Order: sequence, then C-alpha cells, then structure tokens
Amino acid sequence: MIDDQKIAYLDNAATMPMPDEVLEVIDTYYHAHKVNVHRGMYRLAHQVTEQYEAVRQATANFINAQDSSEIIFTSGTTDALNLVAFGYAEKQLQPDDEIIISVLEHHSNFIPWQRLARKTGAKLKIIGLDDQQNLDMQQFSELLTEKTKLVAITLVSNVLGNHVDTKQIIEQTHHMGGVVVLDAAQAVGHLPLDVQKLDADFLAFSGHKMYGPTGVGVLYGKQNLLEQVEPLRFGGEMADEVDAQTATFQPLPLRLEAGTPNIAGVLGLGAAIQYLQKIGFATIKQHEQQLLNQLYQGLQQIPAIKIYGPQSAAERQGVLSFNYGNIHAHDVATIIDTENVAVRAGHMCAEPLMQALGVSSVVRASVSYMNTTEDVEQLLAAINQVGQILL
Repeated sequence: MIDDQKIAYLDNAATMPMPDEVLEVIDTYYHAHKVNVHRGMYRLAHQVTEQYEAVRQATANFINAQDSSEIIFTSGTTDALNLVAFGYAEKQLQPDDEIIISVLEHHSNFIPWQRLARKTGAKLKIIGLDDQQNLDMQQFSELLTEKTKLVAITLVSNVLGNHVDTKQIIEQTHHMGGVVVLDAAQAVGHLPLDVQKLDADFLAFSGHKMYGPTGVGVLYGKQNLLEQVEPLRFGGEMADEVDAQTATFQPLPLRLEAGTPNIAGVLGLGAAIQYLQKIGFATIKQHEQQLLNQLYQGLQQIPAIKIYGPQSAAERQGVLSFNYGNIHAHDVATIIDTENVAVRAGHMCAEPLMQALGVSSVVRASVSYMNTTEDVEQLLAAINQVGQILL
C-alpha cells in the first residue's frame, strides 16, 4: 500500500505475487520444520525430505515429464539455461557447428549462447520477426541446416506476448538431428506445459513466474541428455564417494544439485503448482484474455499510443507493450506510478528485440489471474494523465 491506496500491480511478467497458500507453506517450513534434506537420520528430516521429493514428483506431473529424475531444481530459469549451455552444449559443439536463437529472447536465453559460440567457434544464427512481429518461421526453416546442433527458443515473448510455435521448431530441428532448449519462463504461469507432447529436449522455468517464491526454478531434460550434463558446481550432496584424489557423483537428479538447496523455495514451488492446478489453465486464460481485451481496447482509443506485437489480444499471453508518442517509456511509467499503478519500462532485458522494433524501450503491462478489471481501469486512467501532463 502507498498513500493508503491500492496499487494496481501490472508487472507480472517480471514476477507474480504469491497467494496465501504459498506463503503459508514457506512460513511453516521456516517456523516449524527448518531442517536440511537428504541428510538427517531423525524423523523430521525424513518428513521434510519426503515433502521436498514430493514436489519433484508434482513438478514432473505438472509438465508431464516421464520421470521425476528428469526434474533438476535450480535457482531459476537463468541458472537452468546456463547449466544446459556450459554443462551440456559446450562439450557437444565443434567449430562451425551452428546454434539458432531468436530476436525474441530474453538476455538469459541470448547471452549464454553468444558466449558459447565465441568459446567453441560455433556459429550463432538469429531468427528475426515477420511483418506481424511474430517469429519468422520461414526464416527459421532457411537457417536450419544439418550443422545446427542446438536451437534455444522462448515459448512466449516477455515483451510482445506472442506464443511461438515451438512444436514445429522441435519437429524440424529433430529432423536435422539437433537439440532444442525451451525457455518457458513467460509461459509457465499462463499455459499448460507438456514436455512429452512437445518432445522437448530441455525446458527451463522459474517459480516466481508462476505465483511461487524467487530463487527457485526447474530444468527439465530428457534423461539420456541429462546424463550427459556435467555438473558446474561441486560440493556436498552431489558427491557419492570421495577420497583424497578422486570423487564419484550421485545419480540424477542429485548429481546436478550441489549444496543445501532452497528447501523453502521448492516447497513453495509445490504449493504454487497446486494453486495453478486448483484454478485450472482454462480459467486463467479466460480471465487474462478478458483483462487484455479491456486494456487493448482502451489503448486503441488513444491515438498517440503504439502497441507492439500481435494486433489482437487473443494472440497474446499476459503481456502488452506500448509507447506513448515520443514520450520516453521511463517518463510514462513514472507518471503512471504516481497514480499507484506498477508497470515495467525499459528494454525488458531484450535489447536485440528493441533494436528489431526500432525503439530503445517500451512500457509493458502484464496481467495475471490475480488482477481485476479495476486494475486495468486504473492503468488506463493513469495513461490519460500522462497525456494531460506531457502532451
């Protein structure tokens, strides 16, 4: 609360709020059950370890993984993508091999592949946008060759909100013998994920993008591929036997989870999964589409507003980005903030996309199931204030 007025929080693409049932699970762990997992021989340690591993199974069920050992707990999407890049792909790539990414990518799914290409001598190719500001699938087909060893792609753009046809990308890449890494950070709180149906090789997401806590995320990988991932961190729990000169490591998934994990975060992630399953993605989609339609129609009434991405709210997942005439996005967001509305402004950690759009920054409003039509009304009223003040 600021000035005793309700904040209309519309920055859900950055991080989503946590419902009470998630907070209660985390609070209970810290107040009554704060013990370590996989180590203690006493009953409480066994109990918490069982709860922790139950979340791993729940996560596997949530994305329809074949086995819970295919679920690696990480600190978030960024951590997971770096683990794939430098624990798996680095030893697979040779000079002149090819990596394909897209201009839609968040820096977390852009920079690691830049660095890896530079380190290995592989060639980095980038898919651009079509005239509708969707991913150019024709260009992807043209870029894909037998030298393509890896494609890293987002399911949903964190700027434009468009849903990428990753099923087609995976099918075409597999036909060429390549591996696909999916960034599901912006999808996981809005869309059901089925890694077996997609035939995804790797998939990463964060708890805080799906009503869970920060500092916890998931890397899914097909078991045969995860077996090839080299640990990037070494220490306790991941080790099996250690002597003065050598060490052997635990089987999956513990081999890739060195050190004391974010236990409260994992338990909170489990509660967030239950929250999403209780509501159901059909209900979430219907509610979010209503809010996006309301926002889209309201913005269209302001001639100076330029909306980026698909020109239909139905084609978006939770996100709408825009600019107000020649006013800098930071100025727009600052004035909106004085009306107790929280939106994001800037390059959204997606500078290559900003360059493709021909702008330096945008204003982004992003909704979740916890938003209301009143929140959108408050935003639209705040945007009208921008025009009155600066135009």
